[in-house]
Amino acid sequence: MMLQIRDLHKTFDNHSGEVLKGVSLSVDKGDVTAILGPSGSGKTTLLRCINFLETANAGTMIFEDRKIDMTRAGKSLISFIRKKTAFVFQNYNLFLNQSVLHNVTLGLTSGRKMHRAQAETIAMEALRRVGMAEKALAYPGALSGGQQQRVAIARAIATSPEIIYFDEPTSALDPELIGEVLSVMREIAQDGMTMLVVTHEMEFARHVSNHVVFMEQGVIIESAASEAFFASPKTDRAQAFVRSIMHQHQM
Repeated sequence: MMLQIRDLHKTFDNHSGEVLKGVSLSVDKGDVTAILGPSGSGKTTLLRCINFLETANAGTMIFEDRKIDMTRAGKSLISFIRKKTAFVFQNYNLFLNQSVLHNVTLGLTSGRKMHRAQAETIAMEALRRVGMAEKALAYPGALSGGQQQRVAIARAIATSPEIIYFDEPTSALDPELIGEVLSVMREIAQDGMTMLVVTHEMEFARHVSNHVVFMEQGVIIESAASEAFFASPKTDRAQAFVRSIMHQHQM
């Protein structure tokens, strides 16, 4: 087991109440897990807590057999975990005043103290994998949203992470640009990358992921193999969700 989360709780101080209410999940090496659910169900908060962008109020992480109290993890431990993981945000989070190449190399030269020449070699290979090598010297402002997100994915894979977290990576894109990003994600999954993906893209969840976690109101309602979830969900709520999806696709 690569990653386990046990009894994760998160409450914000803005009267929104408890956002995560004892979430537990497991991810095996090579898994592509899709986290589904309506808006406000806690999906993004879950991902942010797992990557310590938010501090949990309670919860335990087991990462590569190392047990971690998620409420007490210090800077050095968080740095250790982040060097083994990568995070792709829905709004790209690129440095607009830096070239595409520099955006990808920065995590290698600054975060990992790698020599610039080596970092650029690795970065160019990552950009080739996502079809963006020809834009290496361009700046993010000159790129489409889909291109920017592919650069963000290149930045993630350049660090050779054990697992990549994706937070709704296509939600900020125009419909015609979604396909190019999903295609890159599909290729990465086929290469064996472990991925935890918050998404509204049901075709990706159904045909690329091998596991689905369905959330609502801060809890996991159902967790199943992707094929089983879409063919025969067990809970009434998941059944209603899948029926709604099928109806939308038939329209």
